Amino acid sequence: MDNITIEGVFIKWLGNAGFMIKGDGMVIYIDPANIREKVPEADMADLLLITHEYLGHCDPDSIRKVRKSDCTTLIPEDMSLQFRGDARRIMAGDSLTGELSIKGVDIEVVPSYESCDDTTSLGHGVGYFLSFAGLNIYHAGHTCNAAELSSASLDIALLPIGGNGAMEEEQAANAVALLNPKFVIPIYESNAGVKIDNFVSMVREKSPSVKVVIL
Repeated sequence: MDNITIEGVFIKWLGNAGFMIKGDGMVIYIDPANIREKVPEADMADLLLITHEYLGHCDPDSIRKVRKSDCTTLIPEDMSLQFRGDARRIMAGDSLTGELSIKGVDIEVVPSYESCDDTTSLGHGVGYFLSFAGLNIYHAGHTCNAAELSSASLDIALLPIGGNGAMEEEQAANAVALLNPKFVIPIYESNAGVKIDNFVSMVREKSPSVKVVIL
């Protein structure tokens, strides 16, 4: 299984940190990756969010395949890659909500972290907190810690697991306890030595109300 529908919102994992999210007649991609075939018009991006220039988050070939001509793209300001069309540089702390919302989607740009031990060592990329189609969704990006979010009602957390500058299983489980989402979808590669069963067990112990979805 590489996809799930939660409260009418379709979420498909694309591999690496990539997701396609569809709902309310809109298509959002976050860090699209591994897209080899032509994408049908109905699945092309109205909104494209890039969290990091790091390999696995920024795949130029996949980006080209999913972007509509009128797609709005958000990219961290320190990325070197250049985009044509409606591409907007953003940074942690930006609040694209209310009158500043993008195509009706409220977006908070949140920090990523280089250290799993504190929240002072900021990373180069960002994470995104979206209010979309009735759900609050957090994609943490490439981070070793989770951002504290102002919303008290996070529905879905997409969290990187596996070390190499991202959270390991226990750190990710602690992040789930902090965020308290209804669902958590771990981002990991099965060949990277991630003990996903350990993560699931720790989430069940620390946050029994949270449902873990493995895509």
